[in-house]
Amino acid sequence: MMEWIASAAFGLEGLVKRELQALGLETTMDQGGVRFLGGTDAAFRANLELRTADRVQLIVGEGEARSFEELFQLISAIAWEDYIPRGGSFPVTGQCGRSQLMSVRDVQAISKKAVAERLKQRYKMNWLDESKESYGIHVAIHQDKVRVTLDASGNALNRRGYRTWNGEAPLRETLAAALVDLSPWRPGRPLHDPCCGTGTILVEAAFKMAKRAPGLVRPFSMENWHFADKKQCDEIRREARFRFNPDLIEGISGSDVDPEALELCKKHLAQAGLKDRIPVFEKDLRDLEPLAENTCVITNPPYGERLGSKKEADTLYRQMRKLETKAMARNVCILTSSPSFERLYGKRAQRKRRLYNGRLECEYLIF
Repeated sequence: MMEWIASAAFGLEGLVKRELQALGLETTMDQGGVRFLGGTDAAFRANLELRTADRVQLIVGEGEARSFEELFQLISAIAWEDYIPRGGSFPVTGQCGRSQLMSVRDVQAISKKAVAERLKQRYKMNWLDESKESYGIHVAIHQDKVRVTLDASGNALNRRGYRTWNGEAPLRETLAAALVDLSPWRPGRPLHDPCCGTGTILVEAAFKMAKRAPGLVRPFSMENWHFADKKQCDEIRREARFRFNPDLIEGISGSDVDPEALELCKKHLAQAGLKDRIPVFEKDLRDLEPLAENTCVITNPPYGERLGSKKEADTLYRQMRKLETKAMARNVCILTSSPSFERLYGKRAQRKRRLYNGRLECEYLIF
């Protein structure tokens, strides 16, 4: 039995835990993510199915280090020959916080040297080729506690494969999925995004409704690991592909005032396998006609910090109350960085949650 960690952005750890438990996995909350137990099949399924996690990593070593010598000894004591074959490459990334060792560059260099020395000794080689498959190593140090992992994902899990064009200030796919999961919306209710931009919220909601695994069409680095069962991974992917049913999608729609963003939105919908499944149209949210009964609005309106001016954003926020009074939305869910949003909107949120859009601190308000 191996131990893994699914890393997550601040505020999303609980969602990741719930997703892992839905896959039947035993979980434990940890710094920056959620641990779980299982074989390579469990890790591959997590890579394929998790909507809100950043990465899946195999934990290969842990300990404490307050000096580079202690770090070197900790890293070199790991049985790297069990993971990295002859010729395997092993790029090292690092992360440091509130520790004696705070130079990421030095941590990476020392760790790389420790792994190399161990492999040269075990394989009786003077130098390492590193010309074959990649085994990405991540060394995270927090309060002098070291966690060493192998990256099982490759590209971050927000890279679903459908968004190859980016508009201004795009919303990360994992955060969009979190907005959907944290909202009162459930498959069967109408959903509308009046600031849909390039369509990320629409796609993530549709994936959930159609039972589509977010990682269905992208590769994962662990598929090339010599100790991962490739046939088993292929079978898990086939099962997910068979489960995907776009005919289940109904009641999801989007609108925006920006015609260029809408063109990108249509391209993304097509690349996600959702062409002609989700209607999108050009419309100012202040001019929306009444929406379908029981509609849930989920949106990420422009922020003054990222798009346009703060004055323009404040004016828009004042008008957004029309989503309830004119468009007759049952629930309105808004991600905003404005501390004054509720005052401008003219109503207190029923629920709120602190999240980060990139490095920008935001609140997710549910009215």
